[in-house]
Amino acid sequence: MSDTETKPGADTESKKLPAVASPELAAPDPTSPPDPAMAVMRPRRRRIMPFLITLLAIVVAVPLGWTMWNVYMVAPWTRDATVRAYVITKAAEVAGRIVELPVVANQYVRKGALLMVIDPINYQIAVSQNEAAVQQAQASVQNIDAQITVQQAQIAVNQAQLDQAQMDLKRYQTLQRQTSIAAQQAEDQAYTAKTAQANLNLAQQQLEALKAQKLSAEATLAQAKTQLHQAQVNLERTRIVSPVDGYVTNLLTQVGDYANVGTNIISLVDSDSFWVDGYFEETNLAPIHVGDPAEIKLMGYNQVVRGHVDSITRAIDVSNAQPDNQGVATVNPIYTWVRLAQRIPVRVHIDTVPDGVQLAAGMTATVQIDSR
Repeated sequence: MSDTETKPGADTESKKLPAVASPELAAPDPTSPPDPAMAVMRPRRRRIMPFLITLLAIVVAVPLGWTMWNVYMVAPWTRDATVRAYVITKAAEVAGRIVELPVVANQYVRKGALLMVIDPINYQIAVSQNEAAVQQAQASVQNIDAQITVQQAQIAVNQAQLDQAQMDLKRYQTLQRQTSIAAQQAEDQAYTAKTAQANLNLAQQQLEALKAQKLSAEATLAQAKTQLHQAQVNLERTRIVSPVDGYVTNLLTQVGDYANVGTNIISLVDSDSFWVDGYFEETNLAPIHVGDPAEIKLMGYNQVVRGHVDSITRAIDVSNAQPDNQGVATVNPIYTWVRLAQRIPVRVHIDTVPDGVQLAAGMTATVQIDSR
């Protein structure tokens, strides 16, 4: 038998052998009946899942809604808030060229620190001139005082002469009646007494004139002292110093510029005067009270600045109250059904500033007011 020949029935036997497959890989028989337990569980899961999702949504929404209620209704807040500060503008009180400028823009300076110097030469000369004028006026007063002293002595002499002449006149008049002395001698003595009286009157008038001159000289002296004081003040004003602790801002002045009287030449931001103005809607003002703690969130920082309500503004601009050319209030005739709530400034005092936070007037902030 050749190799190509096969035994009868061998192919038939191979076809009768079943294929061996893994139970995991065996496909389910679509003709097999469904499992009753699985058929019951699937509808139950479909009914429970919407309930669970709804319950989860309620659990999340209730605390979130309560939080939002507290934020928007219980604790008033506004995103319309601005950091503010007092800005001191220093204007030249005397005119002159700026010869010293020891500060630069945005520099922090202490109270009393030198900011700039205006050329003091002319003002030093004025002080010297007025000092000389004061000395001259003082000399005039002293001279008149000496004249008054001399005149008072002259009055005393004239008074003594008058007294003596009157005594002699009385004596001659008595002798004339008793011993018949010549009338000519009595007349001469009377003339002497009149002369002494006239001299005394003249000396007294001269004394009054000297006193008037003294008053005038004292007034001149007072005026000279006042002018000297003004010159000294002007000399001091050539040195412009900082009135507060603060920061030099927007410095545009340079050495050599000419400073005119009344012209602003340097500005300072008072570092101790920062506050926040929160513009709250009038519908949110009721729960806000002076002293309530406040949280301030600056736009450029993550730290929270702490403060408290300092005051609430009592007036804002009302366009309908503007008078016309006759003084009558101008009222806008247009009325809209949707009325926007006015915003009232609430001043918040800053209590603590976290490290790393630099305040600048004009910064945007969010303010939340908490109840005490």
